[in-house]
Formats: sequence, C-alpha cells, structure tokens
Amino acid sequence: MYSIKHNQELNTIEVRNTENSVFGKIYLNQGASLQELTLDGQAIIQNLSPLAYESTYASSILFPFANRIKDGIYSFNDNKYELETNQQEEQNALHGFVYNKTFVVTNISETEESASITLEYVENNKTKGFPYTYTIAVTYIFTKQSISLQLKVKNTDTKTFPFTLGWHPYFISEDLTKSSLNFNCTQKLIIGQRNITTGIETIKPEKTFNIKDKQLDDCWILKSNKVKFNTPKYQLSFKSSVKENFLQAYTPPRKNTIAIEPTTGVSDSFNNKIGLQSLKPNKDYSIIWKININNI
Repeated sequence: MYSIKHNQELNTIEVRNTENSVFGKIYLNQGASLQELTLDGQAIIQNLSPLAYESTYASSILFPFANRIKDGIYSFNDNKYELETNQQEEQNALHGFVYNKTFVVTNISETEESASITLEYVENNKTKGFPYTYTIAVTYIFTKQSISLQLKVKNTDTKTFPFTLGWHPYFISEDLTKSSLNFNCTQKLIIGQRNITTGIETIKPEKTFNIKDKQLDDCWILKSNKVKFNTPKYQLSFKSSVKENFLQAYTPPRKNTIAIEPTTGVSDSFNNKIGLQSLKPNKDYSIIWKININNI
C-alpha cells in the first residue's frame, strides 16, 4: 500500500510504500520539485547538499522556458520583451518562473500498486517580460519501478504566448565515470559564450555515450523519445510522450552526480525558435515524462 503525507510545517510531500522500496519527497515551496527519489529500493535522486537549490535548480519544472534567454530579451508577435536576468554571472534569464513558486495540492490517490498526487500553481499576475496569465499542473505517479511526471499548462490569458518546457532532475551513480547514456541523435547544439545556443552541428551517432571524466553542459536534438542512463548498480529508461525532444546533460561540482534534463526546447529558444511553441488563449498543452528502473 502507498501513503502520501503532507508536512504542513515544511510544506513538503512524502510518498512511500509499506515495503519502503519506494520513496519520494516533493518541496511545494520550491516549484513542486522532487528532491528525493527511491525506486525498487534504489536511491536515484538525493538532496544535493551542500549545493543550494538556488544554484542547482534540482528537479525543478522549467516554464515558460527551459535553459537561458540571452540578456532576457526576445520578440514575439512583433513586440519586444525583457525578462528579469536572474543568472547574474551570465546576465541571462534562466529556467523560467515556476522553480521557486509555491504549488498547492489538488488531488491525491493512494492504492496498493501506486500513488498519485497533483499539484497546481496559478499565475494571475502579468510581468513586463511575460505579460500573460496561466496555470500549471504537475502530476507525479509513483509505482514500484517507475515514476511519471505529467505537466499540463493552460493559457488563461486573452493573448497567445510562447513557451518551452523542461525538467531538471539530478541522478546519482555509484561511479559516474563507469556510467553511460544511450540516445538516438545525429545533431548537437553548438553552445557559445554565456551558454547560449549559436548553431547546430551534425555528429556521428554513438551507440553508447560513455561519461567517463567528461565535464558536461551539452544539449542534443533527439531522433526518438527514449533515453537510457546506465550505472554500475541500475539502469534508467526515460520516455517522453511527445515527438520533438531535446536532451540536456550537466555534471555539477558534486561527485557522481549528473543532471539528465528532458526538454522541449533549447537555450535562447525564444530567439532562435528551436523547439519553440505557442499556446492560444483557453488552450492547454500536456506532456508526460516517465522513468523506469531496472536494478543490475
């Protein structure tokens, strides 16, 4: 049986099963981010201490843009906008608006085989850089060997707005130098100064991308909706519900840790239009990212 408990004082949600082989911890005040995760008895996401959430964006939901917007400046429908540049070292707008918002619980379901929780944030205030209103709902579904994350965005404004989406989880490995990624790809983003996309290069497909001692902050254009992460102890399979997918991988200054980020767009997408979509008034957009674990 699964149980869901809300710690009112810390405003966190804890999900677990009676066998203690599944555990998840969600921080409602930090954008409904999943800060800890155990599947089938294997810890795969953990607190990144001493690294701070404000610098890692660990497991944050990225909306209305994933990654960066150069100088926070973009144009849409012949109008120019300027976002707050919250990445001070690079003077870019980084990772959207909801990573530090407080979500509320709207639905909970506990059964013998799974636990489901839906969390929602409602934005009624328009900003100068993104003058639109919207709601975003996040549904986590936990089973013994999987977790799925469904995002549903609704445009509650009277005007169409641009957007991309992303998820920023970090995964732990017993030995990252002996870990690898599998994905189908023939194109990689060229990243210039200030981590801004400057172009696309054609690459030779690799059956296995060995991480070894690489320092990663790379983005690939995927030709499928599937990615695998292989470690000495377990293997993760990622699957997206949409056709156009991008993979961002980043190794932080923390041993045996890697961010594997599924996104629908790339850095500076509001300007280069790579992966950029638009959402009309009263319409919604949904995506599901699902992770399955196989212990080795």
